[in-house]
Amino acid sequence: MESNESSPPQQQPQVHSVVIITLPPVDNPSKGKTIQAYTFTDEEDNNRNQNDNVSTQTQSQLRLSLSTLFNTTPRKLLTFLGISLFALILYNYAFSYTIVQNTLRTNSNNDDNDNDNDNDDEGPTSFIFPLYHKFGIQEIPLKDFELKLGRFIDIHLKEETLVLDKKVNKVALTDPASFTSSSVAFPVRGNVYPDGLYFTVMQMGNPRKPYFLDIDTGSDLTWIQCDAPCSSCAKGANPLYKPNRGNIVAFEDSLCNEVQKDQGEKENCDTCQQCDYEIEYADESSSMGVLARDSVHVTATNGSLTKLNVIFGCAYDQQGSLLNTLTKTDGILGLSRAKVSLPSQLTSLGIIKNVVGHCLTTEATGSGYLFFGDEYVPQWGMAWAPMLNNPSKNLYHGKIVKMSYGSSQLSLGGQVNRAVFDTGSSYTYFPKEAYDELIASLKENSGMELIQDASDSVLPICWKAKFPISSVLDVKQNFKTLTFHFGSKWWITSTKFQIPPERYLVISKKGNVCLGILDGSKVLDGSAFILGDISLRGLLVVYDNVNHRIGWGKSDCVKPNRFKSLPFLEG
Repeated sequence: MESNESSPPQQQPQVHSVVIITLPPVDNPSKGKTIQAYTFTDEEDNNRNQNDNVSTQTQSQLRLSLSTLFNTTPRKLLTFLGISLFALILYNYAFSYTIVQNTLRTNSNNDDNDNDNDNDDEGPTSFIFPLYHKFGIQEIPLKDFELKLGRFIDIHLKEETLVLDKKVNKVALTDPASFTSSSVAFPVRGNVYPDGLYFTVMQMGNPRKPYFLDIDTGSDLTWIQCDAPCSSCAKGANPLYKPNRGNIVAFEDSLCNEVQKDQGEKENCDTCQQCDYEIEYADESSSMGVLARDSVHVTATNGSLTKLNVIFGCAYDQQGSLLNTLTKTDGILGLSRAKVSLPSQLTSLGIIKNVVGHCLTTEATGSGYLFFGDEYVPQWGMAWAPMLNNPSKNLYHGKIVKMSYGSSQLSLGGQVNRAVFDTGSSYTYFPKEAYDELIASLKENSGMELIQDASDSVLPICWKAKFPISSVLDVKQNFKTLTFHFGSKWWITSTKFQIPPERYLVISKKGNVCLGILDGSKVLDGSAFILGDISLRGLLVVYDNVNHRIGWGKSDCVKPNRFKSLPFLEG
């Protein structure tokens, strides 16, 4: 201790540092934050002199490099310009994708403040909505698996009208006419088993509140459970939507006329004060309500909040198995081709082009994304098939000319020649004849390694193995790929839609492998194949209503990528 005290103190240079952190503006959080650091010491002068010398040398070298470049051969000059242009394009693509990711992180904070922002002159380029997982690890009984394919049915108009709370303020809506065409992207969560569906979250009303909605390409109308009051509603994930009289759509509204025509109602009703509807689903459940108009809140990639005026169903009476699936959701997001569907309404507002797409991962945890608009549609790597208009103009369906299991051709079943793409159905459904032939083929090819286990009630047909099954890959060799041929009767020119075993099999909690293809003889009167969520996983599926076609391509479905044409290729 004494020797340390007697030693002369060492001279340390004084250090003074300043760190400046600049946060992004509140109305544009995607710009990120900036950090600047300044350090000063007693050697500052020497460092400044050294820096001046380095700067002088660097500038001299830069002038020499540029001079050498521009005095060299024209071939080298053109090569330099080409590399620079390519690097600029790559930077533009990377920057565009970074904006999408920043917006996802910003929107996940779920800020409850409603910003009536006057958006940028160019308008939003895309919107991101967070999604949430639904049931966790809860197992759903077979009878509660989703099978939607909703249709409007005839209802008798009642003399009384809805009792509405007048204390709710009317919604102030912004004019969407100032926005240019764009795309809307929704990250998704869910799975086929054990949850049985995929869903998204929408911010609706004023003040805005979240509502969890099942994504359903087989349903026309978007609806949420409604306190008007509600006569039969499930508890749901969030409080019931509460409208006021100003939200109720008049019977004379054009979209009400579309709904009434589908229900078989008369086009004119002098005494009608509201637009009633009833939807009946393929699983015999139903939903009754009245059309309402309110704002849906979307967040642009620049962080600004936009409110769009849309029509949806205020559902106050749900019946059947629908009540079971609504225990932790709030309604259905109708994505069909009908004029009342949400994509069609956004198209009529000039917000998007009428293109809908989804991508569901094959992972057990369940994720993916849903989008409206054409900015997420790849320009290559997609298979396309024409979209049918008969017998329904609202469903997404294509013509099937051939089907096979491995190398063995299966019967389509009588007059059946179409397949419906339906995210509202958890599983895939075959017409009776095709289903029976498939079961016979499976029994022939499953071998002695698998034995049918009737005690497993998860699905109608399950097999157990002599060894523990942890994934479909463990037994994939016992099954073959299903192939649908769309479009042309000539197999060489037809478009193939392949369903490998991992897209029609699931592993139950008992460790059995179960068939995710069901008898669809009672679905749409057995007149079509239904391609449900289980067979749509691992694919980017696009419904192009502009060009009347359905497309698909393999994808990991992890992140949506925006595809823009190069500047010199744009018209």
